[in-house]
Amino acid sequence: MKFNQALIRGTLIQRYKRFLADVCLDSGEKVTAHTANSGSMKGLISPGNPVFLTFHDRPERKLKYSWEIVQVGPTFVGINTSLPNLLVEEGIRSERLQELRGYRDLRREVKYGENSRVDLLLSNGDRERCYVEVKNVTLIEEGRALFPDAVSERGRKHLGELVRMVREGHRAVLFYVVQRGDAHTVYPAEAIDPEYAKALRLAVKAGVEVVAYQAKVGLDEIVLTSPLKVETSF
Repeated sequence: MKFNQALIRGTLIQRYKRFLADVCLDSGEKVTAHTANSGSMKGLISPGNPVFLTFHDRPERKLKYSWEIVQVGPTFVGINTSLPNLLVEEGIRSERLQELRGYRDLRREVKYGENSRVDLLLSNGDRERCYVEVKNVTLIEEGRALFPDAVSERGRKHLGELVRMVREGHRAVLFYVVQRGDAHTVYPAEAIDPEYAKALRLAVKAGVEVVAYQAKVGLDEIVLTSPLKVETSF
């Protein structure tokens, strides 16, 4: 997925109220950027970190800037949680994700379960369905990518919905997109949300498939590169 404009560099002043970040641009101008990430962004929001924004000059937007990438040491990290769905869809349509090949139709945000919407629904007619929930992963500790980075009731709910789909005879996949290049495995963040870790174990036992891919994050594009091992027998 290529950015359709050059990213604007700045320095993080603070992130607050979940969806706001104050940034000092390299030009010296101070702006407030929309932050499309409801997690804690643990390990990413130290004041002084280099950040990269996109600019959107549409009349309906109150905030003209969106935060896309943060640099932590030498590593670029994609923080925009709206991008992983697009990255997975792009990978499916180009047939680069072997785990999700062979489906004729793809739909986004389809209602399922109890008042939920699945990120991607793959199908071959009405009989063969694959429900795909996509999660963005940005927290890393000692080479381990961890999810979630905050207690996630929504994440646990999605695991329950996927289990329900398996019991109804469908395929269900939890897809972790690790938007950074310095991870070698993916683990549930049991110390942060032990209930999520428990729900993941139960989901895997019930037949939910878990897939993870690393994304190469650059200043011109973000693209899924290689699969990562997901440790579920913790």
